[in-house]
Amino acid sequence: MTTFNAMPIDDDSLTWGVPSRRVGAFLIDGFLIGLLTLSLSVSFAILHVMSLGLLHGPAHLILIVGLIYESCFIASPAMATPGEMLVGLQIRRSDDLGRPTLLQGIAFTALLYLTLAAGVIWLGVAFFTHRRRTIHDMISGLVVVRAGALAPRRW
Repeated sequence: MTTFNAMPIDDDSLTWGVPSRRVGAFLIDGFLIGLLTLSLSVSFAILHVMSLGLLHGPAHLILIVGLIYESCFIASPAMATPGEMLVGLQIRRSDDLGRPTLLQGIAFTALLYLTLAAGVIWLGVAFFTHRRRTIHDMISGLVVVRAGALAPRRW
C-alpha cells in the first residue's frame, strides 16, 4: 500500500461524505454549463443572422459544451470543476492519487453523461462500492476525494 502525504491511499477519510457533495457540485456545474450554453447560443444566433445563415455550422458545437467544460477542468491543475471546488472535492487518479490526464477527463465526463442517459439510478452504485466510486469513476480510473483530506496535517 502506497501513501500520499503520509496518509494511506485506502484511507476511508478521503471519500467520507463525497456522494452528497457530488450532488451539490453537479447542480452548481449544471447551472454554470447552462449559462455558458445560453451565452454561446445567443452568440451563434447573432452570427447566424449576420451571415445570412452561412455560418450556421459552428452552432452544433453547443452540444459538446458540457463535455469540454468538465474534461478541461478535471485535467487542469485544480483537478476539479468550479462546482467541485466550491464543495471541497477533487478528482484524482485511482492508483496513485495523481493528476488526471485529459483522456481520463474526457472518458470520465462522457461516461457520466452515458450513465445519466441510462438512468440516474446507476449513480447509486457509489453507496455500495469501496471508496464510494460510481461506474464511470471505475471505468475511467479516477476517484473523487475530499480536497481537505489531502492537505498536509499540521500538529
